[in-house]
Order: sequence, then structure tokens, then C-alpha cells
Amino acid sequence: MDFARTPAEEEFRTALRTWLAGALPAGWGETVFEPEGEDARAQFRIEWEKTLHRGGWACIHWPREYGGRDASQVEQAIYAEELARARVPEGINIIGRNLAGSTLLAHGTEAQKQRFLPRIIACEEVWCQGFSEPGAGSDLASVRTRAELDGDHFVVNGQKVWTSYAQYSQWCFALVRTDPSVKKHAGLTFLLIDMTSPGVSTRPLKQISGENEFNETFFDNVRVPVENVVGEINGGWRIAMTTLAHERGPEDALGRQIRFKQELELLLETLSGLQRDGRPVIEQANVRQKLAQSVIELDIMRLSALRQLSQYENGMARGAEASANKLYWSHVAQDFFERAIDALGPLAPLAGHDPLAVGGGRFQLSYLQSRAFSIYSGSSEIQRNIIGERILGLPR
Repeated sequence: MDFARTPAEEEFRTALRTWLAGALPAGWGETVFEPEGEDARAQFRIEWEKTLHRGGWACIHWPREYGGRDASQVEQAIYAEELARARVPEGINIIGRNLAGSTLLAHGTEAQKQRFLPRIIACEEVWCQGFSEPGAGSDLASVRTRAELDGDHFVVNGQKVWTSYAQYSQWCFALVRTDPSVKKHAGLTFLLIDMTSPGVSTRPLKQISGENEFNETFFDNVRVPVENVVGEINGGWRIAMTTLAHERGPEDALGRQIRFKQELELLLETLSGLQRDGRPVIEQANVRQKLAQSVIELDIMRLSALRQLSQYENGMARGAEASANKLYWSHVAQDFFERAIDALGPLAPLAGHDPLAVGGGRFQLSYLQSRAFSIYSGSSEIQRNIIGERILGLPR
């Protein structure tokens, strides 16, 4: 793998970095931060995504004819790295841009592309993902939400869970069961559902971190036009696999790696100024050893993602190998935040606005958020099954 960048790629990086410096508020990340209120923060992030679009920096991986830049794999990697490095607000409509948009580009009709893609890229419509259910979280093929054909509409009944940002979304792509008489993988359909339709309701779920990112979503006799099927009726499993390949892709891992490394650098700075037993905590051998392990693991996370991007650049189709990245970074991040809490020692329980909280409670919040890493986007158990069966060829 060649780590050198061509002059054109470095020009791309410089242009993006320069634009970000001018587009972000003055003092961003130092004196200016996101709003603390959840609804205000969501609106702030939506406005930022609109700013990206106005600047020509939204959905760069899309074809130019749909508003993107036809970005190469390397340019997508640079893009993910630079946005993370600038600490830009994380997008509310990431599901629309990366998952719904990418799936429609691969499998949607031209009419669907013309209807939905312009509004996704402009962040005029926010999307959520209707895959997981109370009885079908990691086992996606076991979804029970039913869609029964009634003339030129499907009537949808059921429940989804862990639908991120559903309370702010106008659309949902959902995997629904349209034929219960066949094998569970074969009777599924990929359906686009208007969240303003009669019979759709959401209920936010309070997370351990105190946030309400996830929701329960209920469908009660919701009518969905047949033209909102992506692909073929009962052919939804194949479409969903395309969606998941983008959800677990290396671009996501590269951005996360930089954000995790920023937190590691903040932790090292914090522990250098924190005294315990008459000396800085960072000088304690056991603390240094554990954090050195995190430094190594985060570098491996980056290299693994770059290797996968290189494979895609050389023509390899997206597939099961994305599960290896997802599995790896989930546990690397969880281990790092556990080490951070351990290093804080007796100060670890102090969080939030407590005046004695170390780092403003940032590490405690990250630790709580990290507990979900090995669950969402496919649990670690499912990722191991995929790796074993589809990559290593092990029996079921």
C-alpha cells in the first residue's frame, strides 16, 4: 500500500482544509462549541450539513450528475480524515447521505433517484433506518414488521427500535416482511416510508449517557405506495446488504479513528496535569502501559481501514470484509475509554457540570456512549459469524 499522495490528492486536501477553516465559526473547538440542548444541537448539525452542501462538500462520493464529486476512494479517505481533524459537527443526516443515498444510487429507479437524492444532499429531508426490531436486532432476517399489498399500496404494521434520529426524520428506509410463507431471508422487501404518514409514531429512548439519539418507531396501518419499493418485492435482503456494506465501511472507521485519537491526546494532556501520590498520573508505569496499547491499537485501526480502501480502489467489491473493521474498532474504542476511566481513578465518577470533573466530564460521557459500539451497526457476535462464515469459510 502506497502512503504517498499525488499532487492532485494533496490539492484536494488543501482545498477542503481551507474551506473548513472559513466555514466553521471563529473559535470552533476552543471557545465555540455545539449547543448543549439536544434539539438545539440537532438543528445546529442540520444547518451545518446544509452549509456543506452550499459549499459543494456534501456527498462527495456521489456521481456528479446527482450533486457529488465522483470522489475516488483516496479522496473519500482524505475527506473523512479532514472533517474529523477539524472536529466538525457530526451529521444528523448521515443515514440519508451514506446509507439511503448510496443504496438508491446502487438499486433505485431513476424516478426514485430524482425524487430523493436532491433532498438528501441538501439536507432538506432527514432519514432514519428501520432495520432493528425488539425481537430482531442483530438477526436482521427475523424482522416481523408486516407489509401487506392492498391495491397500489402496502399496509405496514409493526415496530422498529434503535431508529437513530427518528424524531428529526422525514423519511425511513425499512426492511419489512412481505411474504411470511417462504424462508426468512426470501420474504423481505426494502421499503421507503414517509415519516409524516398517518399511523407513524416515535418514542425516544433514554440512553445510559442521558441522550435520546435512539427511538422506538411504530407503524399502525401505514399506507406506502408500491413505487417506494427499492429493488424487487421480496428481494429486500440483497438491497439491505448493500446498505450494511456502506454502514460498516472504512470511511467511517477513518473518521472515527481520528476522533478517538483526539480524545486520547486530550487524555494524555489531562493526565500530565493530574497529580496522584505526589507525581503526574501519566508517569505511573501501569497507566503508561495501558495507554501505549491504545496508541498501537488506534494506529492499527487506521492502517486496516486504509488497506480496505486500497482494495476497493483496486476494484474489489464491498462485502463481508467490512465486518472485520467494525468488529475491531468497536472493541478498540471500548477498551480505550475503559482505560481512560481507570486512569482517572477516584475522580472517574465526577461527570457533567461537577466543578471537580476532570476534562469537563468528557471521558465519562465517551465511556457511556462507547457501550453501544459493540451493539449498533451489527453486534460483535454477528460480525464474528459473518467473518467466520463468509471470509474464513467456517461451517455454520
